[in-house]
Amino acid sequence: MNKAVILQTVPALFRPTRNDIQVNAQQYCRLDHLCRVVLRAYPTSSAHFWSPTPFTFNCPQLPSWQLGVAVLRSRMGIKAALPKYELYCYYVVLSMAMLWAASWILEVSSSNANRKSFKSNIQPGWYYFSRKMDTADLEWMMWFSTFREHIVFALSGHVIFAKICSMLAPQYRSLVYMVYGLLAVLTSMGWTYVTLILSHCVLLYSISLVKLRWLCFAAGLTTLATFKMEPFVSWQAGFVTGSFELRPVLFYGGCGFTIMRCMSFALENCEKKEGSYSILELLKYNFYLPFFYFGPVMTFDKFYKQANNPDLNRKEREMWNIFIQALLHLGVIIIVALIFHFMYILTIPSDMKLLKHLSDWAIAGLAYLNLVYDWVKAAVLFGVINTISCLDHLDPPKPPKCITMLYVFSETHFDRGINDWLCKYVYNYLGGKHEDVLDELIASLCTFGVTALWLGPGWVVLIWAFLNCFGLNFELWTAKFFKMEPFVSIEMAMSESMSRRIRAVFNTFNFWCIVLYNILALNSLDFAKLVAKRMLLKGFPLSTITVMFVTYCLVQIIKEKERRQALIDDPDPIPPPAPVPPPTTTIASTLAAQMDASAPQPVDPNKEKAE
Repeated sequence: MNKAVILQTVPALFRPTRNDIQVNAQQYCRLDHLCRVVLRAYPTSSAHFWSPTPFTFNCPQLPSWQLGVAVLRSRMGIKAALPKYELYCYYVVLSMAMLWAASWILEVSSSNANRKSFKSNIQPGWYYFSRKMDTADLEWMMWFSTFREHIVFALSGHVIFAKICSMLAPQYRSLVYMVYGLLAVLTSMGWTYVTLILSHCVLLYSISLVKLRWLCFAAGLTTLATFKMEPFVSWQAGFVTGSFELRPVLFYGGCGFTIMRCMSFALENCEKKEGSYSILELLKYNFYLPFFYFGPVMTFDKFYKQANNPDLNRKEREMWNIFIQALLHLGVIIIVALIFHFMYILTIPSDMKLLKHLSDWAIAGLAYLNLVYDWVKAAVLFGVINTISCLDHLDPPKPPKCITMLYVFSETHFDRGINDWLCKYVYNYLGGKHEDVLDELIASLCTFGVTALWLGPGWVVLIWAFLNCFGLNFELWTAKFFKMEPFVSIEMAMSESMSRRIRAVFNTFNFWCIVLYNILALNSLDFAKLVAKRMLLKGFPLSTITVMFVTYCLVQIIKEKERRQALIDDPDPIPPPAPVPPPTTTIASTLAAQMDASAPQPVDPNKEKAE
């Protein structure tokens, strides 16, 4: 069906009045069927078919109704409400299930704290709790324990120098960012590392002057591969001197993000119609210290526009919001540290012998909490850096969407900076509107190919990329299949609340596919196989049905939050008021007017006296 011929409103709001052109019953039924079929054929719950642009309908026999997106989303069930008592049941079931799973994990953690396989990861914790702490995540411990003072010192110096420059010479603030970042990298990693980074910047800048998009991509990916594959990695790492513990993390982080930033610069330079950007702009972009080692990746066009913006006036309550954001991150860091003292969610999955003796609830809870923790870590690490960049009058990439709020592959990501980079330069560029099956397949394969190279080629990464690519395309194939008859008519015959329930059932299975696929990359292949075996084979049917029902409750709560947000973002349009009928003349009104005319009129006494 052609999307250019779609009614912008729902038939329930179409009420021809005496001032409108009359439409007979047959035409109305045809329009009613057309509108319902189209609204069901393009589900807004899938990112492949949703477009924020209102559809247009050109018909000389009908009045123009400009209702747009809000009505479409309402008809597709996003704004479909469920009874309150049903939602309360979902909240109760989910809360009880989460507490039950947490109690199992807490019991396992307490009873196995002195296990031999835990000695390397379970270390003495805070003195006040007299409990050991899970220290399996080296990146988290590096940020908030081992090298906390060094990181705070470097970022505090950046904030101080940036503030002084913004007050004295705001037009040179991007240059000051570059100088401070260059000196910080030189101090921490040495002049050989800085020379290595500059050589890659000069190489990719020279290639960008040719302004061939495919050449910039080929050169960028080849350069990125030299930091992910042997023997090129060892050869380049040999140029860096020093043996302190943080050196490997800083080396790979700085080099990897540098290549991604240089590729963004080169691709944006290809889009520039007149002239080219200078290499100084590339150095300003690359050596911005908060983003240099740990990201996130901010595309060059956004950074260039914001870093050179002369208007440094802040919005109302912007500093207050930044302060609240910093306090929120501090609170989350403390809460995560407390959880690590009581639940060893990162160490337990590494002991397969112990996992075989755990209950199905504990296994499901571990799988879910591992994904939630990885999101929390990404949100906090990027959030701390984003808070500093907000002080520099930048608008950094937003934190990733919580895994608790995901049930479709098209929204799954743990690094919004890399996700925005891939969507802009690969996925959306090759996929277009994401409606054609072949284009979508090519775009997703290229996107996950670049992602696998970014993460480092390996069997686990390749399996993870294949499964997520399959899940993304399977969503498109399923949406294409269910928009055909008789599924459209079947869904139209049911109420919107029932449609929402049925969609939630399918989203429940999708949710666990996302969990299993990403557990593979975050933990291990053995742990992912164990979770799948417990949920699908050994635990069937009791554990499988119970866990799926709890997940169904979670999906319905997610949909309820989306519904409330949709009501705020796109409130339902108010239907036009019915025209007021003209006043009609009756016999009673005529007699009343004649009686009023024949009644004696009051006489002014002054006028009577004068006569």
